[in-house]
Amino acid sequence: MMWAERTYASNGINLNVREAGASNAPVMVMLHGFPEYSVAWAAVAEKLADTYHLVLPDQRGFGRSDAPEGVEAYDTKHMVADLLGLIDQIAPDQQIILCGHDWGASVAYAFAMRHSARVSRLIIANGVHPICFQKALYAGGEQTVASQYMTTLRTPDIEDRLAPNGFERLLGMFRKFSSAPWLNASIEDAYRKAWSGDGRLTAMLNWYRASPMIVPAEDAEPRELNITDEMRARYRIAMPHLLIWGLDDQALLIEARADLGEFCDDLTVTELKGASHWLLHEKPEEIAALIRDFVD
Repeated sequence: MMWAERTYASNGINLNVREAGASNAPVMVMLHGFPEYSVAWAAVAEKLADTYHLVLPDQRGFGRSDAPEGVEAYDTKHMVADLLGLIDQIAPDQQIILCGHDWGASVAYAFAMRHSARVSRLIIANGVHPICFQKALYAGGEQTVASQYMTTLRTPDIEDRLAPNGFERLLGMFRKFSSAPWLNASIEDAYRKAWSGDGRLTAMLNWYRASPMIVPAEDAEPRELNITDEMRARYRIAMPHLLIWGLDDQALLIEARADLGEFCDDLTVTELKGASHWLLHEKPEEIAALIRDFVD
């Protein structure tokens, strides 16, 4: 499939965007997570190009998009504004179908909460609603243990540990959370190239540093997150929402999605056996079919 690669000015920065499919078809935006870039969704998108106008941006700090300096530049509100500016150009006065994975899921959730009128369907692949995730982290169980890597990625000198030997340790994150048989030499080289720009790795890590998510230490006393009616209203997902969940995910556990139904008007959860955190690479045909069925 042929991708068109374009640059869009949005919210004061330039976003590199891959597009495919019919220009007059429903717009489907697919947001990647860490440490990936727009190609994360490509294998899934290729199965949908006959029906949708597919939009895969490099989010700020990733790929070929601009990487503003400073931690504050990676507050989620800026990514939401980036996305709003992008869809105002590609799909003015239209609703979009919004997909997100990992950090892309965080942006997709935030956008769906703040701009619900612009989203017809929300599709999340192994990503977590912020309140459900924080509740699981506070509880001090297995999710708290699994998420200690977030604290590591926030340390000031982590770049010096991830970059040497051709980003050996950063590539190792793919294999830490699964066997990653899809990660061949060609794909590894593409990721190295995407990570090699001046200040690029710091920008990517600033997503973790800017996040307000609190990760308690493994030995911290468990605490309860009191979910109020105000929180349920503020963090509401009003549109039909599909959550696709790889059951072998080692980074995000099932407890991280507990109580999601409390925040959704119309929730569908589909679990995939033999799929890990990197399910977009492992099960692209199955995920594309699930998306098509859900949207249609």
